[in-house]
Amino acid sequence: MDLGLQNKRVIVTASSKGLGKATALQFAQEGAKVLISSRNAEELKVTMEDIKQHSSNPDIFYTVCDVTKEEDIAQLFKEAETKLGGVDILVNNAGGPSPGGFGQVTDQDWMEAFEKNLLSYIRTIRQAIPFMQAQKFGRIVNISSSSTKEVLDGLILSNTFRLGMVGLSKSIAREYGKDNILINTVGPGRIQTDRVTELDEIAAKKRDITVEDVREGFKQIIPMGRYGEPAEFAKVITFLCSEANTYMTGQSLVIDGGMLKAL
Repeated sequence: MDLGLQNKRVIVTASSKGLGKATALQFAQEGAKVLISSRNAEELKVTMEDIKQHSSNPDIFYTVCDVTKEEDIAQLFKEAETKLGGVDILVNNAGGPSPGGFGQVTDQDWMEAFEKNLLSYIRTIRQAIPFMQAQKFGRIVNISSSSTKEVLDGLILSNTFRLGMVGLSKSIAREYGKDNILINTVGPGRIQTDRVTELDEIAAKKRDITVEDVREGFKQIIPMGRYGEPAEFAKVITFLCSEANTYMTGQSLVIDGGMLKAL
């Protein structure tokens, strides 16, 4: 199937590693023009060259962007206009908020999580919409978490703001559907990333067991019997942003190997 992504102009935030990098690579392999971003210039340079090498696609660019800073987001879209000629697709991603239960997080933690995991998405979408309205085409995917379907113990900040993200996505999907702008959220389950490794290590320490014991416990409740790979997650995003998807919008999906129970 031709996904119709050749020369599409794509922004992927927080894409120097993990799910963001895997997503950027998948788009690059489909022939899209991709602008990656994160806070670390050196990591971005390495990632850009790695994506070029593994996709044989020269149209990969990077720009430094701290998504908690409004001025950085504005500059990101200026760079997209200069380097890509506009924006067709936006994939919103950001590092997860600090772990902790309700009694452990402070007002400062709440504010930082809001700025990184919800307000940043609002700001990037606000920048992207005019490009997409003008051309009557746009695809936005907001990377969330499996906590949008089933809250995770010890992750009160994620549980709160990821659900806010779903409400945001559903609302604007209804508002901008008339402009052929499709907006969805996709949450990872146990996908093998640095973030999941960090959470496994926290769980191991809390329960006084090994990290491998934690992973084996999860594998036993994942019907597929394993953690997912970032590339598997990225393929779903690529489909949702492609011309193969012409009618799915306002949805919240979880890619988890079937781990979550039916609600």
